[in-house]
Amino acid sequence: MIFEQILVGLMQNFCYIIGDEGSKDAAVVDPGWETGKILEVAKRHDLNIKAIFLTHAHPDHANGVKAIADAANAIVYIHEKELNEIKKREINKIKTIKDNDEISIGRIKVKVIHTPGHTPGSVCYLLNNKIITGDTLFVESIGRVDLPGGDARIMAESLKKLKKLDDRIKVYPGHDYGSKPNSTIGYEKKHNYHMRGN
Repeated sequence: MIFEQILVGLMQNFCYIIGDEGSKDAAVVDPGWETGKILEVAKRHDLNIKAIFLTHAHPDHANGVKAIADAANAIVYIHEKELNEIKKREINKIKTIKDNDEISIGRIKVKVIHTPGHTPGSVCYLLNNKIITGDTLFVESIGRVDLPGGDARIMAESLKKLKKLDDRIKVYPGHDYGSKPNSTIGYEKKHNYHMRGN
């Protein structure tokens, strides 16, 4: 599997490229900024972008979605609770997702975990031993719950879901806000205040 974490924009956003080495099919996760940089990474790996996965619809995660969707004729995946936000961007092909859905990228299986709290339709994407957490879980912190649609109580329930995952699963967040660009579920349970306790 090809997996690349790309720092984009002025808000320390992370975008991700997931590629199947056999078929060369790929997905881009959260293309918020610098679409040229993202497309260049895909080209370097000789990948064909078939899908765009959004962890949520905030502009810093979705600003580049139309440009990449149009350039690659890709399908955009978004949780059903945030469909209307993405429809405003005039995307040609959108598929809604919900908790426990599975999406295939070549031979790679990607599981959707609905983790509301930052927004009602926030999701994480679990694949192999990696989880892309968007603005649900950062390294040593979590996403804001004081914005429209945010809810601290619901976020706490979502974090409980993530705590049940294997400690060895690698955490890839939506922003570079911690002491390092990625960590593990086990690390977060020890070093992230919001992941301690019950």
